[in-house]
Amino acid sequence: MIDALADPKWHRLLSLSVHEFRTPITVVAGYIRMLLKDRAGPLSDQQRRLLEEAEKSCGRLSSLVAEMSELSSLEAGSSPFNRSNIDIDVFLREAIAALPQLPDREIGVELSGPDQSATVQGDPGRLRTAFTSLLTALRRELVTSNRLHVRHVTRQHEGRTVAWVAIGDDEQIERLTTAEPSALATFDEWRGGCGLSLAIARRVFAAHHGSVWSAGENAKAGAVVMLPHGGSN
Repeated sequence: MIDALADPKWHRLLSLSVHEFRTPITVVAGYIRMLLKDRAGPLSDQQRRLLEEAEKSCGRLSSLVAEMSELSSLEAGSSPFNRSNIDIDVFLREAIAALPQLPDREIGVELSGPDQSATVQGDPGRLRTAFTSLLTALRRELVTSNRLHVRHVTRQHEGRTVAWVAIGDDEQIERLTTAEPSALATFDEWRGGCGLSLAIARRVFAAHHGSVWSAGENAKAGAVVMLPHGGSN
C-alpha cells in the first residue's frame, strides 16, 4: 500500500488542518468552561452533564489535532529527537508499569527476555510514547486471553544486531519471537479507535531505523518491533 503521507502536499494539508481546527476547538472549549463555571447563570444537573460530555469531546478533538501536528512534523522530518543510550528491558518494564487500567476488564501485561542487558540508542520520551500507544491498542484488542506477553530477545537482522520485541498472547508469543519478517504482516496503523497514535508510533520506530510488523493479516492483538542495538543506527 502506498503511504499517501509520503507526498509533500499531504504534509501541508495536515499542517493547514491543524491550524484551521485549533481555533474553533479552543473557542468552543472556552465557552463550555464558562458555562460550567455558571458564568451565564446556574445550570441544572442535566445541563451540567451534557456540557461535561461536550467538554470531553472537545478534549478528544484537541488530542486528535495534536496528533495531526505530530504526524505532520514526523513526515516532514522536522521533529527533534534527543537520543541517548537506553536499557531496553528497563525501558519496557517502565512502559508496562505506566499503562493505565482498562475500564471494563483486567488484562495483564508480562515482560520476559534475556537476563543480560541490551542497549538501544534513541529518544526515551518518543519511544516510550510509541510503545505505550502500541501496547494500549494491542491490550484493548486482545480477546483470546487475559494476558499479553512482551518478550525481548537479541537477534541478527539484515547483518546487524537488533532488539526484537515480540508482543502477543499465549498462543502467538513463541511464533512471534522466532518469526522471520517475511512471515509477518504489514502493520495496520490506521485501524479505528486509536486516533493517529499508531501511525505516529510506526514513524517513531522508523526514525530510529526500526520496524514494526503485525502478527498476521487477521490478528490485531500481536506485533513485533525491531530496533538496532547501541549505535547501529
